[in-house]
Amino acid sequence: MAREAAGLPADYQFWLWKLSVWGQAATEEAQRDTCRHLPRFQAFLRQLYEALKEMDSSTVMGRFPTIGPLLAKACWNPFILAYDESQKILIWCLCCLMNKEPQNAGELKLTSWTRGLLSHVVSAFRFDTKEVGLFTQCLGYASADYYAGLLKNTVLSLVSELRENHLNGFSTQRRMPPERLRSLSRVCVPLVTLPDFKPLVEALLIYHGQEPQEVLWPEFFDAVNEAFLLKKISLPQPAVVCLWLRHLPALERAALRLLEELVSSEPGLPGRVEGFLKDSLLPEAACHPAIFRTVDEVFRYALLETDGAPAVRATLQVFTRRFVEALEKEKQLKFALKAYFPHAPPSLLTVLLQLPTDVPHGLRYQPLTHISEMLREVVEDQTQGSHGGPLESWFLFAHFGGWADVTAEQLLVSEAEPPEALLWLVAFSDSPCDSNQQRAQTTAELQAVLGRLRKLLRSPLLSAEALYAVATGSRASRPPSCARLIRRLLLNSVLWASGGRAIARDVVTAVSVPSASRLVLLLIVHEGLATRICPNADGQAMAQTAELTREVTGFLEQTLYRWDHLCTEAPASRELARELLAELQSKPSAGPRSWGHVFGWCVPSAQTDPKRPDGVAFCTTTLLPDMGRVSEEADG
Repeated sequence: MAREAAGLPADYQFWLWKLSVWGQAATEEAQRDTCRHLPRFQAFLRQLYEALKEMDSSTVMGRFPTIGPLLAKACWNPFILAYDESQKILIWCLCCLMNKEPQNAGELKLTSWTRGLLSHVVSAFRFDTKEVGLFTQCLGYASADYYAGLLKNTVLSLVSELRENHLNGFSTQRRMPPERLRSLSRVCVPLVTLPDFKPLVEALLIYHGQEPQEVLWPEFFDAVNEAFLLKKISLPQPAVVCLWLRHLPALERAALRLLEELVSSEPGLPGRVEGFLKDSLLPEAACHPAIFRTVDEVFRYALLETDGAPAVRATLQVFTRRFVEALEKEKQLKFALKAYFPHAPPSLLTVLLQLPTDVPHGLRYQPLTHISEMLREVVEDQTQGSHGGPLESWFLFAHFGGWADVTAEQLLVSEAEPPEALLWLVAFSDSPCDSNQQRAQTTAELQAVLGRLRKLLRSPLLSAEALYAVATGSRASRPPSCARLIRRLLLNSVLWASGGRAIARDVVTAVSVPSASRLVLLLIVHEGLATRICPNADGQAMAQTAELTREVTGFLEQTLYRWDHLCTEAPASRELARELLAELQSKPSAGPRSWGHVFGWCVPSAQTDPKRPDGVAFCTTTLLPDMGRVSEEADG
């Protein structure tokens, strides 16, 4: 048995057993179990075909004598044949058993048997054969009604039974018995992707009976939701809203799919989020408070699990913006804002919902200060437990993260001295769990760094070395949470400074390469010696460099996205940001040479010395900007 399974999918024996249990799906229990496994079984069939197509029919039957019974059992199960592409894949598998020129009686018998099975599969759904009796019985019609030309009319007839009929203003709805509704939804599980059944699927989703409990099969909701998320079917917004309201696991799966596809996505995250949300209907469906708060809980959990990862925050911000736009399109709000944000102070929520573009550039200090004061009152007043404390306030503010980004820009470009309230807002946005004392230290450090940066930006002799010296000064006494905030201030300084283009790449290099890596590179250049690199330390430095590079890339993506949607007038800054982002995205991000390739350097390449018994690696060549070239090999 083990030898037979070799070369076939690992779960081959499992499916052989399952098909024997299911038979022809004659009982409700077999039908339910079949529907639950249809997607997985179709994936198994694909793997099976990939294995079979590499062999001739004689080899297949010689090595896998049970392949025939397995395919036969699948071909005689109407639920499997009706589901998605299973019928097509079964035909492919059967074709692998065909021998165009049989050489003996055994091969001739196999070919004849396979042709018979193929004939059955191809003709099984002409709707005038006995194989569809199971479906016709469940739907309440005689098999004679199921000629191909009458399928559309039959579906429309079922749809009309499900919909309310109004005559002279009075409702004359006929209620289907719950048993028939349940049977109908069960039959539709393998058929949800067929275009002819789309009206029936929509009607089942929208249908509201008087039963106290859900009568439709959970597997029906799961099948429709999966087909919708994979874009195998399209549904109108009302049907999607009904689907997610009636089956919470489907809504949770839709929200998780959004995070799965986008948080670990390729560069260009905000744009990808925008495109995915446009197709998902999540923001529009979230106009119903129950859907919004469920999706919101998924985001809350993701933020807590990832410690506020920038990618998750960016996804939440785009979702919130699209949700607010959907609310604004409604002629009249059906629900109060408190239904969506039950813990938010109404005055704070009103200010946050206002877009920064609605406020003139020179007057943005006023709403930002107001936001900071209201958040600070809730966060620092320990007696107010009604709003959920610092994390709840931070989560609310994270929805409208554009205000935090605008705050960082305002601190640099404004002529006036930065108010302490704005510094507090930036510190709170980055580290909401800090104590009041820690946040005060961060605010003081930011104020000192910001003062030196603003002075440098007004200087005619702006240099990357001077900017980096500001960022690294007093590092020993600096709170740990300051590092990321100061990196963002440095990057904002480069984008907004009049001489930023000349030093941009040097600043990005300084920000993105950890100090340990820079130290190794500088030692090589100044000492002229090849440096042994400990494999663990080398890998750690590379990982840190990759993480910092992703941070810079994410910052530039989010900045450009915000400028585009806020219509920020900054052509020079926008062009520079696009250039830096294009360079970062075009360079490799892995391997020993990635440190320098990201920034245009030639970085030491680690090689293994064959003379060394321990295989210690050494570095050969380094080229850094304005520091000359050194080529040397050393053994110690």
